[in-house]
Parts: sequence; structure tokens; C-alpha cells
Amino acid sequence: MTILNLSFAACGFLGIYHLGAAGAFLRHGDKLLGSLRACAGASAGALVAAVMITAPDKLERCTEFTYRFAESVRQQRFGAATPGYNFMLALREGIEEILPSEAHILASDRLYVSITHSTSGKNHIVSRFSCRDELMNALLASSFVPVYSGLRPVKFNGQKWIDGGFTDSLPILPVGRTITVSPFSGLQDVCPVHRGRFNTQLSLANMKITFSMENIKRLNQALFPPPPSTMHALCEEGHTDALRFLKREELMS
Repeated sequence: MTILNLSFAACGFLGIYHLGAAGAFLRHGDKLLGSLRACAGASAGALVAAVMITAPDKLERCTEFTYRFAESVRQQRFGAATPGYNFMLALREGIEEILPSEAHILASDRLYVSITHSTSGKNHIVSRFSCRDELMNALLASSFVPVYSGLRPVKFNGQKWIDGGFTDSLPILPVGRTITVSPFSGLQDVCPVHRGRFNTQLSLANMKITFSMENIKRLNQALFPPPPSTMHALCEEGHTDALRFLKREELMS
């Protein structure tokens, strides 16, 4: 039996696409789940990977939180960077609500989180967590975009870290096959279908995406969440794209 891993790309508020895909995997991907060894991710992708590994039963709550969080950021005059708005505190409260008490035990050696060292700029993939708080800090570090999210990088294991998406936005694990998920059309296993005429690929910190107006628009939506109707459409699209992948690979339950 082939060992399978899932990796979710860094993508900010487009993580709602990942949640749609995760719903399809959990509801229709028994064959995939039966061979699943680990989940990996950066930024929003790491958060969805953590839910897949530690709290799959809370996927719906996670989706509801994402809609609420996106709406609260949308209502700020300058988005997440609005003076007085504490983006990281809101995110921490969401993670706190969803991760079970034993999350760090469930996650050790099964969840791989991409983070970037704030001074050396080097990427690290972490997969060992001594307590739930340490796991939370790794996830927060992986989601910290300087200035946008705040001014102080997140401390994890005594050092300061920032968003893993800067250095490895789509981790590939060394053992088995890593199935990649991204809300940007490109060369990932699960991603939107590219409908443009040109097929130029760009590499964004290890993620191959197509150079297109749609992807440029989505890069903006990652930081500045679109209206609820667009968020719902992105979630549906993630679900549909994941189902198409499961059918193509004969991994449907």
C-alpha cells in the first residue's frame, strides 16, 4: 500500500478553499484516509493540516470561525493592519477553540508545520510538540506576516519565527507520496482548473502557480478577504476540485 501525505499551501484567507477540500477528503476519501500517514502545511495550510490530524470532527466549526474571522478583518478600515486590531489574538482564540487538549500528542510526527526563522530567513519544518501551547505557537508562527499580522514575530522554542509561506509554502514530505492542495491554479494535485490561454508557471516558495489574472486576484484575496459570497464559492470550489482528484486517482470511498 502506498503511503500518502497531504500538504496544504500557504494562502491566507483562501484557506477556506482548503476547508472545502478537507471536507471532501473526510466525507468521500476513505481510501485516501486509510493510507494517510501525515499532513503538512504553511500558514493557513498548516492550520487546516492541524485540524485534519487532531480534530477532523471540528471541521465545520473551523469553517464557521474562518467566515467570522474574515468578516471581522473585512470590517476594519485597513484590514488586519488597522491600528488597534489584534489579528494574532483573534487567530489564537480560534485555534484555542478548535484544538483538543491532547492535540500535541496527536500531532507529533504526523503534522509538519513550515516556519521561517525571523533573522536568518531559513525554513524549518517542525513536527514535534512537547505541549498543546507549543503546537499553538508553531501554528501562529507559521501564520505571522510581519506588519500585516503585527510587529513582533512569534516565539517558538525560544526563538522568533514568521510565516512559513515565505520560504516553503507547500512542504513535500520525504516518505511516501505527498498530495498537494492549493487554491491557486497551477501544478498541484488539487487546485482550480486554469482557464486562460497562457500557461506560464511561476514558483512561489516551492509552489508552482500559473501566471494569470485570476491568481493575481487570489493573491490579493489571501490577505484582504473577499465578501462572504466569494468565500462560500471558494469553499465549494475546494470541495469540487478535491472530489475530482479522488475520482481521477480512484481514491473515492
